[in-house]
Amino acid sequence: MSRPPALPRRNSRPAVPPLPAFEALDRTHRMVLQMLGEMEVLLSLLESQGAVPEARRMAREIHGFFEGHARQHHADEERSVFPGLLASNDESLRHHVLRLQQDHGWLEEDWRVLAPQLEAVAQGYNWFELPMLRLALPVFRELYEEHIALEESLIYPAAMRREAALAEGARAREALKPA
Repeated sequence: MSRPPALPRRNSRPAVPPLPAFEALDRTHRMVLQMLGEMEVLLSLLESQGAVPEARRMAREIHGFFEGHARQHHADEERSVFPGLLASNDESLRHHVLRLQQDHGWLEEDWRVLAPQLEAVAQGYNWFELPMLRLALPVFRELYEEHIALEESLIYPAAMRREAALAEGARAREALKPA
């Protein structure tokens, strides 16, 4: 039995950042949903008691999470999850990824409305606008919930299938290398 011809050597390329572990991405989604719930509790507390120490603590925690961890999560998806899916031949999949990228922009816009209000509460100022927070939070929450549902039901599974196919292809190429 003859061996297949050796594949030509390819030029080396810069390393591609690894896909973030999907468990970590899912964990961040759970944290987002938890923080959105905490924001609802915070608004009720502000309504009944004002910017009391517990409200300030909650506002700091929520602000810190969305300002840091949630933003980094979106950057990780944009860098590591979405590019491979956008290269897909599946038009529907590409459409959904483009929608999620648009969501990231809208979530950032919504956050820029909420952030100064939460920061004011966190610092103990009373100039926050509770009616505006009551109007803005449901919009932010609904978009995040839809966004997470789409990622977890369609995008992450597609990315995991793609990652598995690439790994299988790499193993098959390695098996064909001459000893």
